[in-house]
Amino acid sequence: MPAEGRPPGSVLFVCGMNTVRSPIAAALARQLFPRGLYVASAGVRKGTADPFVTAVMEERGLDLARHKPQTIEDLEDTNFDVVITLSPEAHHRALELTRTMAVSVEYWPTADPTLVSGTRDQILDAYRAVRDQLAARIKERFDWRPLSGD
Repeated sequence: MPAEGRPPGSVLFVCGMNTVRSPIAAALARQLFPRGLYVASAGVRKGTADPFVTAVMEERGLDLARHKPQTIEDLEDTNFDVVITLSPEAHHRALELTRTMAVSVEYWPTADPTLVSGTRDQILDAYRAVRDQLAARIKERFDWRPLSGD
């Protein structure tokens, strides 16, 4: 949380190509914080949608089938309270982009599940691990509390 003790109003998740880690993180943050937190995601480079992301996010009731990867330059607004980077390349780019801005940049090293090979189930397990790690980290960082009845 920021030093003032209030949660941020906006967060940008950034990874290499905005195809796996950052869209997963953004979708989870939107699901966990449906009100009061503006969430976006972007990549350093342009990528193409990943069907494994769609599959593991559907397991959580989230539809990312229409996600269109975008770069940081594609964003209409770059004024965020927090930028969370999920890969070394994204972290370096975010620091470069925000060096003259009053924004907090955090680095959350996150494995790249696209590097895993094996059976479909082994690959899906790698994607699930990233999804679940990001969900836990988002809950902790933004002090998520379940609503009554959740």
